[in-house]
This record gives sequence, C-alpha cells and structure tokens, in this order.
Amino acid sequence: MAEIREIKAKGGSNQEGTSAHNRRVMIEALRLNGALSRADLARATGLTKQAVSNIIEELEADGFVAAQQAVRKGRGQPSTPYTLVPERALAIGLQIDRYLTRALVVDLVGNVLVRKQAPLPPNPAEGVPVILDLVASVRRQLAKVSDQSEQRLVGLGVAMPGPFGLDTSGDDAWSMDAWQAFPLLETLASGTGLDVGLQNDAAACATAERLVGAANGVDHAVCIYVGYGIGAGLILNGELYRGANGNAGEIGMALLSPRGADRMPFEHQASLAPLYKQVNLDPADPELHSKILAMSAARDARLEAWLDAAAADLRWSIHLFETIFDPDTVIISSSAPEALTNRLFEAMQPLIPSISDRPNRTQPRLKLGIIDPWSIALGAAAEPISGEFDPRFSTMLKPRSDI
Repeated sequence: MAEIREIKAKGGSNQEGTSAHNRRVMIEALRLNGALSRADLARATGLTKQAVSNIIEELEADGFVAAQQAVRKGRGQPSTPYTLVPERALAIGLQIDRYLTRALVVDLVGNVLVRKQAPLPPNPAEGVPVILDLVASVRRQLAKVSDQSEQRLVGLGVAMPGPFGLDTSGDDAWSMDAWQAFPLLETLASGTGLDVGLQNDAAACATAERLVGAANGVDHAVCIYVGYGIGAGLILNGELYRGANGNAGEIGMALLSPRGADRMPFEHQASLAPLYKQVNLDPADPELHSKILAMSAARDARLEAWLDAAAADLRWSIHLFETIFDPDTVIISSSAPEALTNRLFEAMQPLIPSISDRPNRTQPRLKLGIIDPWSIALGAAAEPISGEFDPRFSTMLKPRSDI
C-alpha cells in the first residue's frame, strides 16, 4: 500500500464568501510542499474536490500555477501535479541600516533574483536619494532577467531598526532617530510608485525565516535577531505578530534588572554594539567581519568576555519568551560572522529549564537560523509577498452592513 504523503497546509473553508482565503491557502500549500495534485490539495486543506478544481483553474488562468506531467500511482487514474510559477509575483526588499542600505528582489517562493547595496549617509535628506537610486538600479537590473517585471511587482518592503513611535531622542546611536522622524514611507512611495510597508529588522528576519528558513511551516516560533541591537520576531498561529505599534518583540529595550544600578537595556550588553565598543572596532569598517573572525580565532579576552555575557543574557531571554508564548521553537539568527554566531549558539547551551522543555516536542527547542547579512532585506521583500498571498483570518471576514 502506497504511503500517504504528509502535507503542510492550513485549512480552507467550504462556506460561501471565503474564496480569497481559500486561494491563499492553496498558494501557501504549494509553496510549502512543492508539486501537489488536486487530490493532495483537497485532502490537506479540507476543501471539496470541486472547490479545489475551481481554484486551481483560476490560478492557472492567472498564471500563478502550472500543470506538470501526469503521474500514475498504482492502478488508479494518473494525477496531474501543480506547482507555483515563481516569477508570477515579485517584491523588492529594502534594508535601511546605520551605515549602509541593501535592496533585493524575491519571487513568489523566495528566490533572490537581484541584489545590490550602497553606503548610506546618516542624514535622511542625503540618504533618501541614495536609496531611491539603489531601488531604481535594482529595477533596471531586474528588467534584464525577468519579463514583465514591473507589472509583477507587488510592493516594496522596508526594514530598519526599531522601536517605532517612541521618544528615543538621546539614544540616536541605537534607534536612528533622524530616520524615524523623516516621512520615509511617503517619500519612498512617491519616489518609486510602489506600495510601501515598514517593519523593524527583527520582524523582517522572522519573515525571512518563515519564507525560506528555520520557521518555514512552523506555526509558533520566536526568532531572536542579534545585530547591532537585539530584537525578536513573533510568529503566532502562522502569522507575524506586530503589536499595536509594530514594536512587538523589541526585547532589546527590556531592562536586565527591574531596579538598582543594573537597569541596563538588554541590547546594551548582549548585542553586537557593546562587542564593537569593547574591542575598539568601527561597525562601519568594511573589514569588520574579518577582524572579528581573527579575534575570535585568537580567543581575544575581550571578545570571550562578551561571548559569555551575551550567551547568559540570551538564555534568559529564551526562557522569558518560552514562558510567555510557549513556542514550538526559538530561532537564533545574526548579522555577525557565521563562525562567531555558531560559537554564540553553542555557548547558549544548556538552556534554562522551562515549560517548553517537554518530552513530546516535534521541533528542537533552539534552532540556528539564517546567518546572512542579507536576511533583513530578504525578510523585507518577503513581507509584500506574504501580505498578498499568505492565508490570513482577516480575508475571511465580511464587512458588516449594520455599522
């Protein structure tokens, strides 16, 4: 008897008025699993075969899916697998950091088609023209590798350090106050002609992990990003949780002690910024990674002290997230060199016991995520794709006529 394939998918609805949700469910199932037949899709989503057939025909007519060669399994009729057409939808991701900006383009399944970066002036009035030139250059390069690229762009996702909407005037080195006070989204929308969305860099990292990384197919995960600061992206019920002001997961602002002289924000001790300060390195130095790697290989005492302290604080943060959210897994990613990130990950073992340390786990309690300086731009690009095509409960809601 043939083994039944386990398929990752969210449930659809056979009720009237849920076609938008069901369309998203089908697209996500194909993205997570690759080629699936109509019978596979019906079994995984709970939709009727007729509903699946209707949606597949609609998606095929719109160019989002393509039929593959029929496959015969056993004695029954051959089945036709369907796959997504990756280039049918494209999005640009833009990372705005303290010293540089990165832009890239992804397709519907997360393949990176084009990417470029440029040094970024600290003043938005000087930096925005650099960003607009970078985005325009990426679009010109994209047009050379993808037909109808302009018609297929669904948006521009932007990621930068948070928190957003707070009075952080005295701490500009951490929060990029000048950029937060600037009308960035309006300026970018006007300059590019695209729909523009903003998220903090940790949320963008979680979005990248959800699309192509360690959170792919995971319903409940916390993604901790260790960069110049520290933040976390929260994936709850398969969706990124943003909070009321887009600041959910800003754990870097949490105090390590509730009182006394130790009231130091978490990221002022455990992120990469204090490491750079302790070892007298300029984070804008183009040779930064090679110098950090050399110090790590030499077991520099200052770096080793930071490593021990950061690992201890990160263990505390993981315990806190597990206690509050009970995730399937916690994912660690970083903009640090891979060798240093691996050392930090190893130093975080063993973890503090918590409610997540249970015998029936299907995911590792702690996972290493994407270690790539482009992950933030990737997550920024993935957000317009997610917003357009991922299943969300809101797509099932009808506006009420009595209010």
